[in-house]
Amino acid sequence: MTKLPAFASRAPAVADEAPLRRELVFVVPGRLDQLTGGYLFDRHIVEGLRARGRVVRVIELTGGRPKANAAVLAGVADGTETVVDGLALANLGEVVAAQARRLPVVAFVHGPLAQESGLPPAEAKRAAQREAALLSRLRGVLCPSRKTAAAVESYGVSPDRIAIVPPGTVKPNRYLRPRLGPVRALLCVANLLPRKGHGVLVEALAQIRDLEWHLLCVGSLERDPPTARSVRRMISAAGLEQRITLAGEWPPQSVAHAYRKADAFVLPSFHEGYGMVFAEAMAYGLPLIATAAGAIPETVSLEAALLVPPGDSAALARALRRMIAEPALAARLAAGSRAAGARLPEWPKATEEWERAFDRLMALNPPS
Repeated sequence: MTKLPAFASRAPAVADEAPLRRELVFVVPGRLDQLTGGYLFDRHIVEGLRARGRVVRVIELTGGRPKANAAVLAGVADGTETVVDGLALANLGEVVAAQARRLPVVAFVHGPLAQESGLPPAEAKRAAQREAALLSRLRGVLCPSRKTAAAVESYGVSPDRIAIVPPGTVKPNRYLRPRLGPVRALLCVANLLPRKGHGVLVEALAQIRDLEWHLLCVGSLERDPPTARSVRRMISAAGLEQRITLAGEWPPQSVAHAYRKADAFVLPSFHEGYGMVFAEAMAYGLPLIATAAGAIPETVSLEAALLVPPGDSAALARALRRMIAEPALAARLAAGSRAAGARLPEWPKATEEWERAFDRLMALNPPS
C-alpha cells in the first residue's frame, strides 16, 4: 500500500480557455479512500487519468439506499462514459443495469464476487448468475489478470469485450540492498477476511515455534469482526501472543516502512484476483511465501517465492521453516524478488494502459 495524493470527490475545474473534454464517471461502492487493494487500484487510476488531462467525476454509492443511488446515477447525462467498480455489483447491480440502457458502462472487476471465500455453494451460484447476467449487458469488462478474465469469460462475456490491465507499483525511492542474514521478521499485509487465510498462517506458525521469528500482520481488524476474533482466539490458544502482532490498519507510509524492515513476506490467500501486496513485496525485494491460488502464480514470480496449496497449514509450515532455516534460499529468493520487482510497471504506465483498454471497450457497439 503506497502513499497517494489527497482524494478529491469532484473533478478539477476546467479553465474557461481550456478545450472541452469528455467527462468520465467512475462509480464505486462507499468511500474511495478505503485502504484495500481494489480501492487503491481505483484511486491510482482516477488520479492518473486526471494527471493525463481526463475529466473524472467519482460517484460514491451507498449500500442499502437503492432509490438514492438510482437518483444519483440518473443525474448522469445520457451517453456519459462510465466505469463501475465490480464491488458495486454485489448489492447495486440492478441499479447499474437500469442505467446501462442509456449509459455506456464498463465494469472494472478486480475478482469475481462468486469466488469470495466463505460463501455457501448456493449463495456462490446465485452470485455467479447475477454477475453473469449483468456483465453481459455492459460495453465491456476490465480485469487485472488473466485468471480474472478467464472467470469473466466463463460467464459468457465475449473475449473481445474483456481487457486485461494489471495494476502499477510505486518503486522504493532508495536503492534496495541485498537482503542477507537470517529471516526473523515476517510480514503479512492484508485485511483480516476469510479469503486471506490468517487462520491457516497461525496454524502453520504454531508448528515452527521451535524457530526464532516474529510476525507482523498489518490490516484492518474491523472489516470482518468475526474473522478477527477467531484469529485472536487461535493466537491465544497457541500461546503465540508475544510472537504475532495484529497491528490493525496502517497508513501507506507506515506500511512502506514495514516492508523495509521485514525479512520476508507471507500471505496464504485462498483466492486473489491479482494480489497487489505481492507486487509491493517484490518491489521491496522481499522473499515471499504465498499460495498457488487464483491469480497469485500469475502475479508472483517463481524466482521470488515459495508457493504452497491454499488451506494447507502443514505445507505452509514447511515453507516457512525452509525460509527461516535456510539463509541461502532466502537470499536467492530475495534476489529474484528484486529482479521481478524491477520489471513491474509503475503507475503512470499502468494508467496509460488502463485508459487505452477502456477507450477500446467504449468504442465497441453496445451488446445486443
